[in-house]
Amino acid sequence: MYARWNCNQVVFIGDIIDNHYASYHETDPNGLSGIDELKRAIKRVQKWSKSFPKADVCIGNHDRIIMRKAFSSAIPREWIKSYNEVLGTDWNWVERIVYDGVQYVHGEGGTARTKAKNDMQSTVQGHIHTQAYTEIMVGRNFKIFGTQVGCGIDWESYAAAYAKNFKKQAIGCAVILGGHTAINCMMPLGKPKPKPGVVL
Repeated sequence: MYARWNCNQVVFIGDIIDNHYASYHETDPNGLSGIDELKRAIKRVQKWSKSFPKADVCIGNHDRIIMRKAFSSAIPREWIKSYNEVLGTDWNWVERIVYDGVQYVHGEGGTARTKAKNDMQSTVQGHIHTQAYTEIMVGRNFKIFGTQVGCGIDWESYAAAYAKNFKKQAIGCAVILGGHTAINCMMPLGKPKPKPGVVL
């Protein structure tokens, strides 16, 4: 999508890593240990970092779990490494960023349409795995949009195990052109093509 739309900027909308072992949801007693999960996350994030060495990351609630645990344990911030130090990236980790008048947030407090209306500003957000849409709101003197991007993780994956009984995830991304046009780009999902010798 980056190449197809000739993009010049990448914003990861958040929840780059899961931190399942430390989750506030129930964790799998047979799941990966903290260090095993972290090693796996670093390995996977490195692939994204190679493809997009410069990017902005809106810090998501799953990304933030370790910081929250440290805070509730009264560990001073000075003892904690940055996301870049831990994951080996050179990304810009932020709570919110604005390009061409459009704000990008992870979006833990509602939907993109609600955030756009409340802030009177075009908004792109993630967090809600099961929704992907763009809604344009037009007033007498302004036009804004709210874009919910869905997510980039399959509901059957280890990291999404906590949501296995939720609705199926909307897997995709969005392309924002010049701050005025939002396009949801959904991953084509369908029945996998049979492989030779395999009955589906």
